[in-house]
Amino acid sequence: MPSKRRIRWAAASVLAAAAAALAGCTPTELHGYLPGFDSSGQATTNQTEGIASLWVGSWIVLLIVGVITWGLMLWAMIVYRRRKGQTGLPVQLRYNMPIEIFFTSVPMILVIGLFAFTVREQTAIERPWGEDEVEVQVTAIAKQWAWDFQYDEATSGGETVHTMGVQAQPDEDGNIDQSELPTLVLPVDKKVTIDLQSRDVIHSFWIIDFLYKKDMYIGHDNSWSFIPTREGTYAGKCAELCGEYHSMMLFNVEVVSESEYEQYIAELEADGNTGDVSDAYDRLQNNPGTDGTRSETETEEGH
Repeated sequence: MPSKRRIRWAAASVLAAAAAALAGCTPTELHGYLPGFDSSGQATTNQTEGIASLWVGSWIVLLIVGVITWGLMLWAMIVYRRRKGQTGLPVQLRYNMPIEIFFTSVPMILVIGLFAFTVREQTAIERPWGEDEVEVQVTAIAKQWAWDFQYDEATSGGETVHTMGVQAQPDEDGNIDQSELPTLVLPVDKKVTIDLQSRDVIHSFWIIDFLYKKDMYIGHDNSWSFIPTREGTYAGKCAELCGEYHSMMLFNVEVVSESEYEQYIAELEADGNTGDVSDAYDRLQNNPGTDGTRSETETEEGH
């Protein structure tokens, strides 16, 4: 059999084996074992698939580069090793222009490519909804070491409702009652914008299964717009070292049906949790650009 035909048959066999292996992969394996997907492959948000693809694609490229690099190193160590009876130094070359161009251009192409794909994905994630598009507006307020959640103008009468949380309280064995953690409730398949604020130091809002996080600074509010696409309960935490009890700054996110969300808002209203969460709770009272004093009226109003 001619050598070309052998090569074609070998290549076809390799491709067939690769296709069979990929076809047998579970959604978890296809998404690089990242969180954010259930057994059917359904993502938690409209952005999760893109983020996972970016990560998995980057790892595949890096693995290919690593295998080629390790292969070349091994080949050089075997082919150009010192043999029995050889003495002196090997032939010294000042430079090899084609190899130097190759070793300079290929890493540059890889870096530019990874940067371009990252910017494209991050731009899509960071794009906010238009004012007329937002269906749920929430404010997440970080504090040492817990979370307050405010649902802006969420009631039928246009009132704002809120919950104020405390940090996780582990028992003697270190177990944490998840039901006591601050909980953010969101409706499934609705356009959500979460405004992120900090009461004191730098925090970071991280919902693990959503595969994204954003920092929160005093004096500079951030926001995040997305669509929750799968009902369930998801763990969240602060991802920025913020003090002694940073590890206890936990929260939950419950993605529920629209009717359950409306019922939850009604319950908050019935419990009297209405109105904005007052700025009087903020630790930093002298905002940037002020002389550090607060008038009596500002103190009473919490502004």
